[in-house]
Amino acid sequence: MNFSEIEKKIEANKVLDFGTIFNKSIELFKKSWMHGLSLQLVAFVIIIPFILIFYIPFVMAIVANSENGQMNPDDMSVLLGGFSILYMGVFIIGILLLSVVTVAMRAAFFKDLASIDRGETVSFKSLFYFFKTPYLTNISLLMLASMAISIVAMLLCYLPLFYVMVPMSFFIVIFAFNPELTVSEIIKLSFKLGHKKWLITFGLVMVSSLLASMVGMLLCGIGIIVTAAFADHPLYFIYKEVIGEDTADSVEKIGIE
Repeated sequence: MNFSEIEKKIEANKVLDFGTIFNKSIELFKKSWMHGLSLQLVAFVIIIPFILIFYIPFVMAIVANSENGQMNPDDMSVLLGGFSILYMGVFIIGILLLSVVTVAMRAAFFKDLASIDRGETVSFKSLFYFFKTPYLTNISLLMLASMAISIVAMLLCYLPLFYVMVPMSFFIVIFAFNPELTVSEIIKLSFKLGHKKWLITFGLVMVSSLLASMVGMLLCGIGIIVTAAFADHPLYFIYKEVIGEDTADSVEKIGIE
């Protein structure tokens, strides 16, 4: 579907039922939880090395500059000052790269939810569906746009941030099913959909997130890795009910594969 077609479907403002979408999300989660777990584990495996790379040199520097297990407070201040400048830059770049990678996998997860919903089989490698330059470029731009919008919203006394959180939650969903759209088109459609369906989206995401957290904590805390992906299911169904799925593969349209 092109921009105009999607826009018209959003403008039609189809009525959605909270209970129906929530129940469908639970039923789909029963089929997709293993794939959601794979997503969380891969993200975890990617994040851990970054944390180690970030902290180990810092700890080693402290040990190297300490005497008898103690470090002079003045030396500590100098060391922290030097590291803060260098590591802040590295940290920001690292966070952005990690965000792009995890968002790319999450976008692929939305496509997999559609496949599972249709009764199709998905493989583990499908999580890396968007690991291609054209896709990663647009994802990076969407991430930067999200950061800019969030910063502006926070500067406006935080209340606007409360509102824009819902439209921004559709960035990845709309990109996942319409990667041929430009970044500006994805943002416009996300805000249009988020505005039309703000209340039901906010309610479903909040309830789903709370339920995922509560069940995860009951499973000894670590269960949150299994249940975390449940919060994405209502977003998929809102998109499906309002916009629907395009039968043509967007990748074929833009000639990437």
